[in-house]
Amino acid sequence: MNRNTVQPKWTRETGSARLRRYASDDATGQVKITNATMSIHIKDFDDLKTRLTEAGEKLVIIDFMATWCGPCKMIGPKLDEMASEMADSIVVLKVDVDECEDIATEYNINSMPTFVFVKSSKKIEEFSGANVDKLRNTIVKLK
Repeated sequence: MNRNTVQPKWTRETGSARLRRYASDDATGQVKITNATMSIHIKDFDDLKTRLTEAGEKLVIIDFMATWCGPCKMIGPKLDEMASEMADSIVVLKVDVDECEDIATEYNINSMPTFVFVKSSKKIEEFSGANVDKLRNTIVKLK
């Protein structure tokens, strides 16, 4: 069995590359594994600035979250799915407020999750809460 063509349908995150493996059926009924970027975990303020610049005209969603936050854990995988679905038009950056307190302070983050929407390095919208429908609708409206 060729490990790259036939696999059970499953997903998993692999290491710091933040890759998700997606299984999809091809025309022959075989299952192929492909990689897609989910989201980028920000390390510090310089990393954030670089990623915002690299995004160019794409809509950037900055997800201010915490590892201990229940609602963040609930909506995080949904946002990762959206990031993969719309990879051609959006970039998702995740900021752990405990690791990057300076960024959270700069953006006046008081609750998690908070989503800040940026285009051309300018903030255009923000909302807090784990509302998947509102998140998707806001992304579709702004991209």
